[in-house]
Formats: sequence, structure tokens, C-alpha cells
Amino acid sequence: MNVAIVKYNAGNIYSVVHALKRLGVTPELTDDAEKLAKADRVLFPGQGEAGSTMAYLRQRGLDRLIRDLKQPVLGICIGQQLLCRHSEEGDTDCLGIFDTDVLKFRPDRHEDKVPHMGWNTLSAMQGPLFKGLEPGDFVYFVHSYYVPVNPCTAAVTEYITPFSAALHKDNFYATQFHPEKSGSVGERILKNFLDLAL
Repeated sequence: MNVAIVKYNAGNIYSVVHALKRLGVTPELTDDAEKLAKADRVLFPGQGEAGSTMAYLRQRGLDRLIRDLKQPVLGICIGQQLLCRHSEEGDTDCLGIFDTDVLKFRPDRHEDKVPHMGWNTLSAMQGPLFKGLEPGDFVYFVHSYYVPVNPCTAAVTEYITPFSAALHKDNFYATQFHPEKSGSVGERILKNFLDLAL
């Protein structure tokens, strides 16, 4: 299987490479439009800041390319947020795959720390990414911004407010959590993504 990872100015991409290698897949890290378009699966992972990341994608035409992809695409962390319409982080217009905005966590109580960092549970899971998983399974998060629950929500987590732990629309899938850092649960999610029927 030909798996490509979108190469851009984001951190934490190599942990995704290693997670896929553990599943027997050696992905190609590339910003080449032709290679991304021809891949069987495309991953759009990373940690970063929305404004500078969108500027980088636009400079290289990767914003148009990602929107036009027809194969299964998986956004992870900042990848999920950039697939949405707009982010409060830097007042940034994003890719608009998911017709919803990204908001900043606003703590109500002293004990609610931002960023939301660490293990938390999944609920209301739906769709093929979560095959074989159970409500209450734990995954790993690191984020200060979140996607509200909306018609494309594929899983919910609660921290300060219920939010979209995952999204799904057509061939686009996304997780706010890091499957590559989420142990056997995350490994199953990545395998489910690789096994998606075209």
C-alpha cells in the first residue's frame, strides 16, 4: 500500500511515521502534489500553529491539493483543526472541508488547565475508524483549541466542554487526539484507517 504523509512545517510527524512502520507500512513524507494525489492513503498530522501552517500550505499550493484529494485522508491534531472552516488561533481561515470553526478552550474553573494534555476517554463513536473499540477507551491529547460537536462529529470527548475528538465527512477523517501516541487503541484506529474500503 502506498501511504503518504503531507510534509509541512509541523512538529511531531515522525512519531506517525514510526507508528505506521509498526503496522508494516513505510510511508513517504512528501510535499510533492503528484505523489500525494497518487497515494492510496494520505495522512495530515502534526502539532503547530494554525496561521503559520496555513500560510505554508498556501505558498506551496498544498491547500488546494488537500481539498481535491479523493482517497481516504486522515488529519491528526492540527491536521483536524486545519480541515475545518476557521480557527480562532490567529484568526485563521482554514481548508473548509468540515463546515465548523475551531475555538479556544476557556476554563471555567481553576483546575481546568489549558492545554488539555494527557489521556481522556472517547464516547459516541461512529464510523469505520472506531471498529473494534469500546466507549470509554482512552486516547492521548495535547491541544489548546477544539472543534465543537457538530454534524460531522465521529467521536466525543469531554474537557471543559464536550468537543469533537474525531470528525468524518466523505473521504476525510480526522482525530484531535494522537493515535500514534495512544497505545493499542490508537494502533487499532490507524489500522482501521489503512483498511478502509475505497
